[in-house]
Amino acid sequence: MASLEAMQKLESKAVQTENLIGLLKAEVSELQKAVNFCQDNLKTINVKKVEEIILENEKLKKEIEIQKAKLIEAEKKLDSEAVQSPTSPVIANSPVKAGSPKQETLKQAKSEDKVKKEKKKTPEEGEKKVGGKGAAQDAAKGDDAPVDIRRLDIRVGKIVNVKKHPDADSLYVEEVDLGEDKVRTVISGLVKYVPLEEMQNRMVVALCNLKPTKMRGIISEAMVLCASTPEKVEILTPPPGSCPGDRITVEGYPGEPDALLNPKKKIFETVAPDLKTNQDKVATYKGVPFLVTGKGVVTTQSLTNVQIK
Repeated sequence: MASLEAMQKLESKAVQTENLIGLLKAEVSELQKAVNFCQDNLKTINVKKVEEIILENEKLKKEIEIQKAKLIEAEKKLDSEAVQSPTSPVIANSPVKAGSPKQETLKQAKSEDKVKKEKKKTPEEGEKKVGGKGAAQDAAKGDDAPVDIRRLDIRVGKIVNVKKHPDADSLYVEEVDLGEDKVRTVISGLVKYVPLEEMQNRMVVALCNLKPTKMRGIISEAMVLCASTPEKVEILTPPPGSCPGDRITVEGYPGEPDALLNPKKKIFETVAPDLKTNQDKVATYKGVPFLVTGKGVVTTQSLTNVQIK
């Protein structure tokens, strides 16, 4: 009798267990469906999110291109304002347009004062500065002297250090030894034409009495002269044995150069059209060679009968 009751209890528990298992299976099935539903929705959400990100990236790319184009246009505008002539790739010391006549006068006065102070420190200029006679003579010469090559202070220089301009991809910033107490900072638009390694320690010919000009935030104190075409530019080469500070002269045009060219008188702009290389690759003024006394003539590598800028 006891065995029968035990069997009945076991059967009852077995039935309850089967029912519980069935219930659990049903719940597991429902949970699986819920999980699958969530995964499908998550995939849909992720796809939409990715699409939104892609669209946003495309918008950003377009905005970047627009801003880049504006930046390039602004840089071209700034460079064109500083270029000596429209076709000149060497833009180191071209006059910058002034905001107003009063501002130009003030800037010119400050620049001339700076030059006078520097000249006082130079021993060989001492006599000119006694009693202000040197300044008076320079002023008189500026009014009376003919406008030709003798007014330009063209000298041999050596690039002792060079790097790219931090704010302009087309410009080099050079430190040039011109035979003075300290090197001058010179900015040249030569990046597209002369590799950086060819600039280092190179002997050059530089125009030294242009008004110092700020080029993209850095003052340029001279201009490296080059034989120039729209497609090719070559730096002028002084004769072998030349030293920094050697004066470039032209036979038939004796005299001392101006201490500082007056931008209003446009002396360089008047002389520049007659600066050319000849068929022998020699730099000339009106056909007469650039000369370093006792050492030879200034040349270019290959460009003949082209403008010097």
